[in-house]
Amino acid sequence: MTKLIWDRGQKGRRGYVPSVSQTPQVNLENLLGKEYREEDLDLPEVSELDVVRHFTSLAHKNYSVDANFYPLGSCTMKYNPKVNEEIARFPEFLEAHPLCEEAIQGSLELMYKAQDLLARISGMSAVTLQPLAGAHGEFTGLMLIKAYHRDKLEDRDEVIVPDSAHGTNPASANMCGFKVIEVKSKDGLVDIEELRKVVSNKTAALMLTNPNTLGLFEKDILEIEKIVHDAGGLLYYDGANLNALLGKVRPGDMGFDVMHFNLHKTFSTPHGGGGPGSGAVAVNDILKPYLPIPITIKEDDTYKLDYNRPKSIGKVATFYGSFGVVLKAYSYMITLGKHGLKEASELAVLNANYLKALLKDVLDVPYNNGVMHEFVASAKNTKLTALEIAKALLDYGYHAPTIYFPLIVPEALMIEPTETESPETLEDFADVVKEILANPEKSKVLPQKTPVKRVDEVHAARHLVLTRKDLI
Repeated sequence: MTKLIWDRGQKGRRGYVPSVSQTPQVNLENLLGKEYREEDLDLPEVSELDVVRHFTSLAHKNYSVDANFYPLGSCTMKYNPKVNEEIARFPEFLEAHPLCEEAIQGSLELMYKAQDLLARISGMSAVTLQPLAGAHGEFTGLMLIKAYHRDKLEDRDEVIVPDSAHGTNPASANMCGFKVIEVKSKDGLVDIEELRKVVSNKTAALMLTNPNTLGLFEKDILEIEKIVHDAGGLLYYDGANLNALLGKVRPGDMGFDVMHFNLHKTFSTPHGGGGPGSGAVAVNDILKPYLPIPITIKEDDTYKLDYNRPKSIGKVATFYGSFGVVLKAYSYMITLGKHGLKEASELAVLNANYLKALLKDVLDVPYNNGVMHEFVASAKNTKLTALEIAKALLDYGYHAPTIYFPLIVPEALMIEPTETESPETLEDFADVVKEILANPEKSKVLPQKTPVKRVDEVHAARHLVLTRKDLI
C-alpha cells in the first residue's frame, strides 16, 4: 500500500530552501500558538519530489470540465476559455489596490462597461456587481424589493415560489424575512389559476426562472407578469438558466423587475467546490435607487465610485465584488459579441434536445413539450435508482447529473450538456447510460475505480471520519 505523505517523512529531508535574504524565516512551531493545540504538530520532513507527487495526486482526484463531461443540471458547467484566465492574471488588474481610485481607472472602466453589457443583455436599467454568488444575488434582489415596498409604506411579507424552483429561492426569501408561499405546477409550468389564488395584497414578489428547472419555457410569462403586477407585487428572475436565452429573449422584456446573473455559469468562470462566483444583480428603473453602494459611474472622461445614493440598501460585500470573475465575464462577452452569445444559447438548446433524443428509449422524460438548455429525465421505470445511475457514471469517467431535483419528478436526473460539448461526447455519454441500465446488477456496486469506492451512506452518516489519517 502506498504510504501517505505524512508517513513518508524522514528527519533531514527537504526540498529547495531559499536563502535568508529571499524570504523571511518562519518558525513552523509558531504558525499556530501552543495554547491552541492539543498536541504537537506532526509535520513530515519530505523531499521536494514527494511534495510535488502528493499535490499532483490530489489534483488528479479532483474532477473538472477540463477532464471530462460535466452534465450537472442547472449548474451550466461549460468549458471556460483559458484566455480569460490569462487576462485575469494581468498584473495591471491583479495587483491594483481597490482603494486607489485614481490609479485603477482601467479596472473601473471595465466594471462600468460590464455593468452596461449586462444591463443590455438583460433588458434592465442598472446593474450592481457586488454580490458574490447566485444565492447572494437572490438575497440582494429581495432586499431591494423589501426596500421598495417599505419606501411605499406597504406591508408586503410574502414571496411566491413555484414548486419546481431552485432550493435557494425559498431559502433566500426566508433569510430576507419573507413568508414563502408555494404555487403548484401544471404540466411542468406555473399553474395560472393556482397563482391567482395565492396572489394577494401581501405579495411582495414572485421568484421565477424562465426557462424553469425542467428546461421548459414559461409560455404564459406575460400573463403571470400581469397577475403579479396588478396585485402590486414585483417579479424576480433567477438567472440560473439564462444560458438558454442569450440574444433571444431578455428578462426585462418579459416584465421582470430584478434579476441576478450567475457570471460564473453563463459568462465564463470555472466554478464548483464553493467558488469563485459572482451574482451580479440587474434592476429596472423603480429599483435603481436602492442598489448597493458603490455603483461605478462615468463623469466626463473619469470613472468614479458613486456612494451618494441615499436610498441604497448599503454594501452587500467588501469592496466591489468578485472583480476577477467580472473580468473573465467581460472578456467572454466581448470576445463572443452579440452574435456569438446568441449562438452559444442556440447550441446549448440544440445539445440538450439531441441528448434527450438519444436517451428517450431508456429514460422517461415526463415533461417533454419542447425543452430548452436542459431536461429532467426519470429513472422510475428502470431497474436502477437515480442515485445508482449517478454513482455508476463515476466509474466511466463522467460527473453525475443533478439527481432528485426538482422534487416534482420521481427519481429525477437533471441533465444539462451546455453548448461546448461535441455531438460525439453526447453520443458517448448516452451509450454509457444505456450500458449502465442494461447491466443493473453490475451497476449497483459501482463505483469501484474512484479514489473512494462505493459508499454505504447510512454507515458514513453514522460513523463520520474527521481525522486526516483515516480519510484514505
